[in-house]
Amino acid sequence: MSKIDKTCRYAESHEWVRVDEEVAVIGISDYAQHALGNIVYVDLPEEGDEVEAGEEFGAVESVKAASDLYSPVSGTVIAVNTELEDKPELLNQDAFGTWIIKVAMSDPSEVDKLLDDEAYSKLCEE
Repeated sequence: MSKIDKTCRYAESHEWVRVDEEVAVIGISDYAQHALGNIVYVDLPEEGDEVEAGEEFGAVESVKAASDLYSPVSGTVIAVNTELEDKPELLNQDAFGTWIIKVAMSDPSEVDKLLDDEAYSKLCEE
């Protein structure tokens, strides 16, 4: 059973969001990193890039598969976790402690449309 962080909201595409004021901190869930296996590469956006809720912003590659990353919220990328360029395995080691991007949200109410921990847990069990 994958770990679920009760402080996060979730996209159905398995990204998590933690909100800090107007900033969304985004990563991938424990379920996603387990499904992918050993992550060997993360394709990151640039600071200043615009992201749209539900749109692709990057990708994660593992020894098994490549998977696109989708932004759960819209806004501007204000920080990118460049540590992942050299150490993509951090996502396997601590999915909820390793963020991928931080986004200044253009519409914070989008977070309300995301799954809470209980709904996400049910999605993962299906």
